[in-house]
Amino acid sequence: MDGTRRADIKPGVRVAIVLKKDQQTGKLTEGIVKNILTNSPLHPHGIKVRLETGDVGRVKKIFQGAHPTSQTGVKAV
Repeated sequence: MDGTRRADIKPGVRVAIVLKKDQQTGKLTEGIVKNILTNSPLHPHGIKVRLETGDVGRVKKIFQGAHPTSQTGVKAV
């Protein structure tokens, strides 16, 4: 998933973002989503999030199997 749809991103999901300072190089920073900052359902450059580390950037990649709940709906620990 490419990170342009807000519905694909939830707190606790592992993602790769581009920080504002890294936009020219495209360097990715990996982390766990703490907050979703973009209100609109879609954004062409990626949904803006805050990671648990406090870094803020736009999601470029969502890692598979990174959803905070399992298939049974039980929260992963």
